[in-house]
Amino acid sequence: MTTSAEPHPPGRLGRAARSTFQSLRHRNYRLFFTGQLISNTGNWLTIVALTLLVLNLTHSGVAVGFLSACQFGPILFLSAWAGAVADRSDKRRMLLFTQSGEMLQSFGLAILAAMPHPPVGALYGLAAVGGVLLAFDNPLRRSFVSEMVPAEDLPNAVVLYSTIVNVSRVFGPALAGLLVVTLGYGWSFAIDGVTYVAVLVCLVMMRADELFLRPRTPRTNGEVRAGLRYVRSYPPLWISFAMLAAIGTLSYNFTVTLPLFVTDALGGSDGTFTVLYSIYSVGAVICSLVVANRALVHLRHIVVGAAALGATMLLLGVVPGVGGAVPAVFLVGIASILYMTATTAIIQVEGKPEMHGRVLALQSVIFIGTTPIGGPLLGLLADSLGSRTPIVIGGIVALLAAAFGAWASRRYVGEPEPVCDPAPVGMEGT
Repeated sequence: MTTSAEPHPPGRLGRAARSTFQSLRHRNYRLFFTGQLISNTGNWLTIVALTLLVLNLTHSGVAVGFLSACQFGPILFLSAWAGAVADRSDKRRMLLFTQSGEMLQSFGLAILAAMPHPPVGALYGLAAVGGVLLAFDNPLRRSFVSEMVPAEDLPNAVVLYSTIVNVSRVFGPALAGLLVVTLGYGWSFAIDGVTYVAVLVCLVMMRADELFLRPRTPRTNGEVRAGLRYVRSYPPLWISFAMLAAIGTLSYNFTVTLPLFVTDALGGSDGTFTVLYSIYSVGAVICSLVVANRALVHLRHIVVGAAALGATMLLLGVVPGVGGAVPAVFLVGIASILYMTATTAIIQVEGKPEMHGRVLALQSVIFIGTTPIGGPLLGLLADSLGSRTPIVIGGIVALLAAAFGAWASRRYVGEPEPVCDPAPVGMEGT
């Protein structure tokens, strides 16, 4: 009896798994993926715990909205410049600096939370410090993805990076809720600080000779203006950015609207919020894995994602209790990642590599930088008209944005075409 030494060809499931995780075959990207998965989970500990701490200290939707303004306001003013810095910098070295600063900020929050009566002003101050660091860190992290994989694996790497964020949302909020109700807020911040060690170690372990670098963009006058001109010249980008301005301001403020909705409209507790947020994130993870295998990166996918986000938010806004909120928030998670992944991927897959940092930074200005406007406004609406109101308004705005995107894509785009040919292998970095 003889046996064949040839391996069996992979089945359909094996081929799907291989294509879903194909970018993880690169060592540097595996290290990045591992470090970011650990750190992003810890980051959600801080986001959730800080929101609940301020809410419990103030019992005010406006105060929670102002916290978001402190956390993300610096992005509005600094990200465009930070993106230009990212395009001309050694991204790995800069990330070592920004991630170290964010680690110290988390430990500072832990010290404040350990006080019997934490000063809200100091919490706002440290949140603003974190916002400044995030303004530089965000374009660095996101544009660094294209320096760790070759061109053919870039779409998959971009989507898997989004998966990292959403997997961390599953465990981070649930762990934050457990720590808050058992050990207190301070432990959430302290553990977040420790998780940054994983990022720093993984960055140090990367092999510089295996990065896909391109010559640094020289420092010139008008770098930010050049990024703006580039976005304006390419309809899929300016259309998606116009949609994002509306959705980022009034729809995608879940760290403000969900805790108010759960504790007020649904009568839930801090624990209820963290469970529902984890369910929201499970939906996001499932969708991101599907997207990773299908490369949904065209403008039409952004329009579909925005329409789905609007419809599911309207459904969530009318559920009568926690039981109905479970499937509704799961669907919101699916729709949200479909929308956000397509919005980000179209930049990194179809855009010019030398513009990645600036365009991603401009996207952050529009999306995260609008939080100082939308956060307090939505908090005020929740305080005055009820906590269901921001959810319903967000759903309506997302549907209107989808309608605009569908109209504008027919008028200005037609069939989707890449803005440029992919860069040759070995020159994919930004």
